[in-house]
Amino acid sequence: MNVLLGGFVIFATFVTLCNASCSFIPNERFPGDSTRECTDLKGNKHPINSKWKTDNCERCTCYKTEIICCTLIATPVGYDKKKCQRIFKKEDCKYIVVEKKNPKKTCPIDQWIL
Repeated sequence: MNVLLGGFVIFATFVTLCNASCSFIPNERFPGDSTRECTDLKGNKHPINSKWKTDNCERCTCYKTEIICCTLIATPVGYDKKKCQRIFKKEDCKYIVVEKKNPKKTCPIDQWIL
């Protein structure tokens, strides 16, 4: 039990240091339960060790004890905010940064965060 608690503390610290770009969903198991799948927040079942992409642009992995979902979205922060605007493209799970006056012209980006 102490090993599990220690592992959780390390994981929580890692998630905090990584700008909380991943979430942890415990896989509820009961004594004698030999289930070899996870149930996500929408109620969908996934086999142990499987990976999938969500509608919210996250990559999830099913493990025996939890589901871990991490964002696929990098957010641009280093660009001229007076001259340019960012636009989220959900179908590609990414932002583009374009000029406000001419949205067909992209702007340079020098910093991203996850």
